[in-house]
Amino acid sequence: MESTNQTASVTEFILLGLSAHPRLEKTFFVLMYLVILLGNGVLILVTILDSRLHKPMYFFLGNLSFLDICYTASSVPLILDSFLTPRKTIPFSACAVQMFSSFAMGATECVPLGVMAFDHYMAICNPLRYPVVMSKAAYVPMATSSWAAGSAASMVQTSLAMRLPFCGDNVINHFTCEILAILKLACADISNDVISMEVTNVIFLGVPVLFIFVSYIFILTTILRIPSAEGKKKAFSTCSAHLTVVVIFYGIILFMHGKPKSKDPRWADKQDLADKLTSLFYGVVTPMFNPIIYSLRNKDVKATVRNLVTRLRLEKRMKSVFFLSLRLRGVGIL
Repeated sequence: MESTNQTASVTEFILLGLSAHPRLEKTFFVLMYLVILLGNGVLILVTILDSRLHKPMYFFLGNLSFLDICYTASSVPLILDSFLTPRKTIPFSACAVQMFSSFAMGATECVPLGVMAFDHYMAICNPLRYPVVMSKAAYVPMATSSWAAGSAASMVQTSLAMRLPFCGDNVINHFTCEILAILKLACADISNDVISMEVTNVIFLGVPVLFIFVSYIFILTTILRIPSAEGKKKAFSTCSAHLTVVVIFYGIILFMHGKPKSKDPRWADKQDLADKLTSLFYGVVTPMFNPIIYSLRNKDVKATVRNLVTRLRLEKRMKSVFFLSLRLRGVGIL
């Protein structure tokens, strides 16, 4: 009964974020959120409008962009709203929803990266079987399964975290309701939660990265057997954008969990700032760069974006000419 009363007494959490660096906070989140929405929105739009991009790779690319928008939408508006209030608080229930959303999007994003590596493997190593193996009847259920698996894992982790008792300390030293930051505030044994988190990380981080590694070993072996230099260059360019995103995505995760922790209390503030900026880079900067990387490294996407911009400019000019002709007719010139 005592634990139940303590848990019920916590009705909200306080998010510190970068409260010691308000200018840095506003610059990061306002500008980056707009860039994320614009970049990923354009990428989704071109993959839908251009029939030449109705292929498995671009389908999963559109999925990644949508995941990035959802991931940032689950946290960044909350942070932007905190600029308008002196007290950066979030209700207990809203914190649970935000935790579920961000964890689900983050877990789901790992799976399409692995599937895209398999797509490259089939396209380069088994091109004759590619249309059969990577048909629409196959890749749509793959995407649906990744969303379902990520949501289920997030539901389990969020339920375990929200069942814990919290004994008064409700200050989250983070931008959002990050699950590990929440677990630190619990006044109960969190060993089961930690074990569950480790198992989930192995499934959603370890398995896809192993899948990617094995796929690219076969891809590299096949590319090295291509006799022409032009053929090798074309094959490498097909994989370059995906490899860049994978290196950035998993590189940041490894840095977040593998960097040494300073035990000197004099460096505690700088350590906290470094942890927050690393988390920021993973949660905000990576979704901002993903569409840029895929746009710059993929000639089909670049061509579609150019055509879209040209079409919009042409439509704008035609509208201008139309309204000008109406004005001229109104004054009796035409």
